[in-house]
Amino acid sequence: MNTSVLVDAHHHLWDLTHRPQPWLDDPGVASIRRTFTPDDLRITATHPIAGRRLHSTVVVQCIAEVAETEDLLALAEQEPLVQAVVGWADLTTPAIADVLDQLLAGPGGRYLRSLRHLVQGETDPNWLQRPTVERGLRAARDRGLRYDVLVRAHQLDQAIRLAERFPDLPQVLNHAGKPDIARQDFANWEGRIQRLAAHPHVLCKVSGLITEADHSRWTTADIRPVWDVLASAFGPERLMFGSDWPVANLAGGWNRWAATVDELLIGWSESDIDALLAGTATAFYGLTPVAGRKDATARTS
Repeated sequence: MNTSVLVDAHHHLWDLTHRPQPWLDDPGVASIRRTFTPDDLRITATHPIAGRRLHSTVVVQCIAEVAETEDLLALAEQEPLVQAVVGWADLTTPAIADVLDQLLAGPGGRYLRSLRHLVQGETDPNWLQRPTVERGLRAARDRGLRYDVLVRAHQLDQAIRLAERFPDLPQVLNHAGKPDIARQDFANWEGRIQRLAAHPHVLCKVSGLITEADHSRWTTADIRPVWDVLASAFGPERLMFGSDWPVANLAGGWNRWAATVDELLIGWSESDIDALLAGTATAFYGLTPVAGRKDATARTS
């Protein structure tokens, strides 16, 4: 891995003039209720981590609409910064195989590397074990796709069962399972993380942590206990950096999170830093260079 490469393995983009994001109607997220583009990310993401500057990214779905995934895939086809897409498809539909085949064959379909569902919003404590969901997961697995697991701390048992039942489906836990950093309550979360990490095909994104902390008063010291648990449980080779931008703007933004990661990496070896900042995401999402694409650091017209 080129030691100058920094991969942001988790961020979002949306154009509200083209596709509404109903979740942004919540008054608590009013400050990010506007369009965010790849150029906005370039302008924002300027703080280096371990001397590295942003090189490439993985863009992740926000809403449960195939049309949004199609938008992101088409964007990836044109936008050199974005090298992979985590999309959405209805895993429960009997037509899931056809839906995935259409996405993969459509514009930018080669950039579809993983699927995600907002399980955090599902009240069924066994949602990931529903037979219809498992049928959809098998269809994704059979097409070489991965799965991004989005659950809250109290739902981690679902993620553990998913890991047990799908040992041949590469999985990555988003936002470290959303530990309660604001209250520094990690007892139940830590044990579940250790159980999940016992499955070698499951990775974890070091992302979304600052929005689980007190948005206005968090410090590096608040993040460190979670960081240490993840480093011990998964090891650097199974962790990947993600910004969760622009949601991260609710609690300090891309650069403040980058500066925090930079501080937390003090004392790490170069190989471990490389794994977390680039290598793990590159391997998991297949972020191989694509011939003929423009330099990812160049602005587009």
